[in-house]
Amino acid sequence: MTTWDEFAAAAPALAAAGTERFERTGLALVGSLRRDGYPRISPVEPLITGGWLQLGMMYRSTKALDLYRNPRCLVHSTVADKDGADGEFKVYGQARPVTDVAGRERYRAALFEKIGWRPEGDFDLFGVDIQQVAFVLFGGGKQAVRVWRPGKPVRELEKPA
Repeated sequence: MTTWDEFAAAAPALAAAGTERFERTGLALVGSLRRDGYPRISPVEPLITGGWLQLGMMYRSTKALDLYRNPRCLVHSTVADKDGADGEFKVYGQARPVTDVAGRERYRAALFEKIGWRPEGDFDLFGVDIQQVAFVLFGGGKQAVRVWRPGKPVRELEKPA
């Protein structure tokens, strides 16, 4: 299992770019697989806390049920314009339910510190076991891609846009 902290230690510039994208809007899109196999894209408020990229969700929401059924997911930064000038930050991984009381309380406290609200009662919480990260920037007629996988250095590729 690869945590956000392990990713950040191995690829600090890439992790900083991802953190900045998530923090800028406080929102990301999570891709999950529906019961019938079709993809589902849903908004989520990502939070990096306790060393993990965490995704809190309404109790038994459809996206949470998707992740319980099939933990493969994609967490994608929001894109604000058609040119994609801010880039696209993508985390591919497995959503792992956070069930321990201390981990859930740490998330509640971090969320309260960030937005002034804490979930009470039941909610679903997942930590993302990172399997790959990609950051794509567009500009000058080119697409620059940086890719990281656990145990490997960051690869940089450039393609025509």
